[in-house]
Amino acid sequence: MKKAEVYILSGFLGSGKTSLLKRLLADEHRTGRKTAVMMNELGQVSIDSDVVDEGDVTLKELLGGCICCSIQDKLEAQLQGLLIEDEPEVIYIETTGAAHPVEVLDAILSPLFADKLIIKGIITTVDGTRWMDRKLLSPQLQQLILEQVRHADFIIVNKMNELKENEQAKITFEIQSINPNARCLLTNFSQVSIEQLRNLSISVEKVAQPSRLNLTTFVFQFKSAISQTAFEDFLKHLPDTIYRIKGYLKFDYSNLPFLFQFSYGMPLYMKEDMNMPLNLVFIGENIHWNEIKMQLENLEK
Repeated sequence: MKKAEVYILSGFLGSGKTSLLKRLLADEHRTGRKTAVMMNELGQVSIDSDVVDEGDVTLKELLGGCICCSIQDKLEAQLQGLLIEDEPEVIYIETTGAAHPVEVLDAILSPLFADKLIIKGIITTVDGTRWMDRKLLSPQLQQLILEQVRHADFIIVNKMNELKENEQAKITFEIQSINPNARCLLTNFSQVSIEQLRNLSISVEKVAQPSRLNLTTFVFQFKSAISQTAFEDFLKHLPDTIYRIKGYLKFDYSNLPFLFQFSYGMPLYMKEDMNMPLNLVFIGENIHWNEIKMQLENLEK
């Protein structure tokens, strides 16, 4: 089965995510790729689903909560069904304005099918006028907007026609100081070169230089059972910038695997009652994944 490309569209409400999605879908229609869209709304009624009017696009709506917390299970089930039934070549995930990029990645990368996805990147749209006035927002919303910019691979700042030249320069300087590794484009209505977006990738397969600071992902598949003591010793020596680990492990004293989750340095094990694929999914920043891979391989020896 060919891997599906995944693009995550992040950004605060009204920042241009839907305009961007329309442009991306028009391009997919032109190229003829099998495309799917997952839209997440906090309410029970979808607002933007009418933008997906192409007959060749599969739409899955996730209503009534944020995919990074309250409806994570629903997302996993929808994504798994999508991959099995529709076999899309590309999936666009439009998040709510309240979604944190790390949590979204964590929600998408289920150990059941993470090895069937290529995470192309997080594209964050920013309302330029709101950015200038962000100090008027609550501290939580200010922090969320900063996090959406900090973890992006490509940043599109909209509403440039409403800003003076010195304000545009100020926004560019501020955003590039927060995230110097992402491409930052100032525009209107998310007018961006589709080709530039196609060249993104945050999966470890394409991460060439370890100096890159943005989020990267890594999937490791165990072939055999391992020692729990050795595994916990491995966890103790991990860099602080590994934010999430989750997946299935089999220890040498058990016939069945454990569901393993690791967040903010805390490990959690839950015994499973059936055999599962022994995939372990990592999300981190500025990590030498080859070193992690070698350490994991040594656990199996």
